[in-house]
Amino acid sequence: MRILIVEDDPGIASELALLAERDGYVVAVRRDGQEGLEAAVSESFSAIILDVMLPTIDGWTICSELRRKRNPTPIMMLTARDSVEDRVRGLEEGADDYLPKPFDSREFLARLRALVRRDKMNKTGVIQIADLEIDTQAKIVRRAGQELRLTKREFTLLVALARNEGRTLTREMIMESVWDNEESMEGTVNFHVAQLRKKVDAPFDVKLIQTVHGFGYALKTP
Repeated sequence: MRILIVEDDPGIASELALLAERDGYVVAVRRDGQEGLEAAVSESFSAIILDVMLPTIDGWTICSELRRKRNPTPIMMLTARDSVEDRVRGLEEGADDYLPKPFDSREFLARLRALVRRDKMNKTGVIQIADLEIDTQAKIVRRAGQELRLTKREFTLLVALARNEGRTLTREMIMESVWDNEESMEGTVNFHVAQLRKKVDAPFDVKLIQTVHGFGYALKTP
């Protein structure tokens, strides 16, 4: 799997490349905004790590231009500018994730893996997390090779959690994205998560659906 790093700081670019290569990725590095945009347009990558402050063209413009050209490659904005306004702008320009500097290497790699999985899912329609496989096109869910029978609502809930692997979805976010606010009782979410756990987690040793007390739920490998 190939990833593109667009970062003008030689030290940070080298550190990111080394981390990614040790994790098994093939890495291309560009230290100029124009060169980064040209590479992203002309070559195929599973993920793009994009700094904001770059020579010639800034990262926001690159991200916006790629989305305008309907380039679906997942993008992580990596920058020292970590204000709420900057994060919001990056996401509005089409970025999939936003990691401020300085960063923890483990968090960077975890977020990179999630981006690559998202790219694979975009191309194949299949989400793979541990031994859980979700075919979003065929609407089939398997765990350890065993097909699971889910209701339509349970399937939609599982896909929402899987697409945000490792992130906590609050009950409000679940109600908005899964229920489209047509049901507003918090207990509705709790009930459906409990039902989903009986099918996805209860028969297996490793539990994937985690409760984040006081916030909501997350799907991740412990």
